[in-house]
Amino acid sequence: MTSVKIRPAQATELTTIWQLGFSDPQAAWTKWNGPYFHDVLPSQSDFETVIGPSDWLIHQKNWVITVDGQIVGSVNQHFVDGALQRWLEVGILIYDDQHWGQHIGQQALTQWLTHLFTVGTALPHIGLTTWSGNTRMTHLATAVGLNLEGQIPQVRYWQGQYYDSMKYGILRTDWLRRHPKI
Repeated sequence: MTSVKIRPAQATELTTIWQLGFSDPQAAWTKWNGPYFHDVLPSQSDFETVIGPSDWLIHQKNWVITVDGQIVGSVNQHFVDGALQRWLEVGILIYDDQHWGQHIGQQALTQWLTHLFTVGTALPHIGLTTWSGNTRMTHLATAVGLNLEGQIPQVRYWQGQYYDSMKYGILRTDWLRRHPKI
């Protein structure tokens, strides 16, 4: 049985995280994580000197996902409303598609939401946004107990086709009622 855990990254792991997650612009996950934004992956130098220290070590917006002690992905949080910090959303990446379909994401996202609701924030709601073309993520959102709260038709354009923006979320009270012993 594999052991899935989430935890803050260590400074000594920044190179490993970049290599596993961000060194390959053609990595499978990049085709599903909002590909319509056409984001450019950070260079190793930028990740190790700016992004990693800020977002992974100081502010801890990102935590690593480990399976049997090995890093396989990350969970993250960001405020949709910027400095106001009242609208929190989460995300998750499993870097290598060889790890997809093993319920790693379900265990990690459940741990992340529980951590955020019990330690990380006093906010009453946490959300997750994806797109209808990413059926793995829509299934993951419902599998962990998030509710489909909004669906904006045909606003995400990718490879000649329009997709819906899918908004999932849950209230703190509902999450803690469903996961009282985590």
